[in-house]
Amino acid sequence: MSIAAVLYDLDGTLLDTRDMILASFQYATRKVLQRKIPDAELLDLVGIPLGEQMQHLDAQHAQELVETYRTHNQRVHDELIRSFADTDETLAAIKVQGIPQVVVTSKRNELAWRGLGCFNLQGYFDFLIGSDDTLRHKPEPEPLLLAAARLGVPIERCVYLGDSPYDMRAACSAGAIAVAATWGIFTRDRLLAAGAQHELATISELPALLCSL
Repeated sequence: MSIAAVLYDLDGTLLDTRDMILASFQYATRKVLQRKIPDAELLDLVGIPLGEQMQHLDAQHAQELVETYRTHNQRVHDELIRSFADTDETLAAIKVQGIPQVVVTSKRNELAWRGLGCFNLQGYFDFLIGSDDTLRHKPEPEPLLLAAARLGVPIERCVYLGDSPYDMRAACSAGAIAVAATWGIFTRDRLLAAGAQHELATISELPALLCSL
């Protein structure tokens, strides 16, 4: 089987947004809820859309939390976002092979493109599927299935690389090849338990994996 496309999660997979996410979470929860929530509890929500995250934290104040988070996130985004080593080179190598690449994220399209643009990565991708594009989101398979449909390729020949259990569950539900990015926010054990079929220690290992599949 040859790989028809590589689909990527964004936060924790292509971009190191841990500090940015935590800063925005802590600002919003302190301002709206008047309390500090442990970092581990907040990070456990990464990978699903922001509105759902805030529903988990406090359904009554979810909308206010979303608005406060977004306001702060806009201020600190470019300052706190980071890239992972070898990401640019790896994406370039895969593009040279002619394999389509698509970002499938629970983040809104505008902010996802902004993050990629901070490191000039946007040119590697055919398009981006964000939370704006589907009614149901990861861990549901709909975003991945939409990406494959737009490319016109079988989902079974698509790799999905992600760092959260939601990514792995979405990939398995869709029928894609679930590959764990173990450099992200969640532990290797969590990703394997969620259904990861392969695991990478760094993104630079991805081209070799694609050749082996």
